[in-house]
Amino acid sequence: MKDGFGREITYLRLSITDRCNLRCRYCMPDEGVCKRAHDEMLTEDEMISAVEAAASLGITKLRVTGGEPLVKKNVLSICRRAAAVEGIREVCLTTNATLLPELAKPLREAGVSRVNISVDTLDPEKYAYMTRRGTLADALAGIDAALAAGFERIKLNAVLIGGFNDDEIRPIAELTRTLGVDVRFIELMPMYDGGDFSPSAYIKADTVLEKLPEAVPESEPDGVARLFRLPGAKGRLGLITPVSSHFCARCNRIRLTADGMIKPCLHSPAEICIKGLTRDEMAAKMREAVMSKPERHDELSYSERSGAARNMNRIGG
Repeated sequence: MKDGFGREITYLRLSITDRCNLRCRYCMPDEGVCKRAHDEMLTEDEMISAVEAAASLGITKLRVTGGEPLVKKNVLSICRRAAAVEGIREVCLTTNATLLPELAKPLREAGVSRVNISVDTLDPEKYAYMTRRGTLADALAGIDAALAAGFERIKLNAVLIGGFNDDEIRPIAELTRTLGVDVRFIELMPMYDGGDFSPSAYIKADTVLEKLPEAVPESEPDGVARLFRLPGAKGRLGLITPVSSHFCARCNRIRLTADGMIKPCLHSPAEICIKGLTRDEMAAKMREAVMSKPERHDELSYSERSGAARNMNRIGG
């Protein structure tokens, strides 16, 4: 399935909840989100119908997101059923890992092949400050559980924030040696107006290369990430640059929010509702969404905010 600019769209990011057990300062307010009525949100059956509709159009990769997807009581059932959909070759999941100690093995058995884990700092006090709820010990225990569960690949995502974790670039990157996982540094996106970040928080991902001059470029592509490797490291480093150097020409995804809205572009307010539709009707709306994908999003910076019209937790991280 190609969009109007010739990009092959093969990737659906499905948010199964907008709730989270943490309150990261770049994502959610301290009080959390307004509780939505049950009938406003996609049911499990609707989610699976949407995955089937997407697969019928050529979607082969599914990422389950939130909020925090592991707070959803039926997350295992959703993953198991999605992994069984004909045409879906890969089911991945993004999590903060704090609930993984009990769920990592069941998720692997349900068909989840890869996990991305958000961990922005290795300092317990800074972790508590940023998440406003969590402990680094819980996140690290989740990473250990993911390693033990035998996922095909584990990626640790760190949002780069000037004055917060730019002094931890090397120790976070060294996890590619000590744990053998991939580490991806992601530029902070101006999507949440919580007032916690000054202009100096928005630093370029190339700061990582300045701190790690020995990092060697990798030729193998990895979606939107530029890849590097530290000498002798088993895992890879990835730089994701939505602010300093957008990667719209390589975008291969659409997003489905927990309340049933297809977003053709993360940074656009455009949304197409599929809740309450049949599978064939969903497929038609998805095709419409793909054909309405813009060539690129507007410039992003501290003063040029995202046009997403939602906080990230209500879209799907």
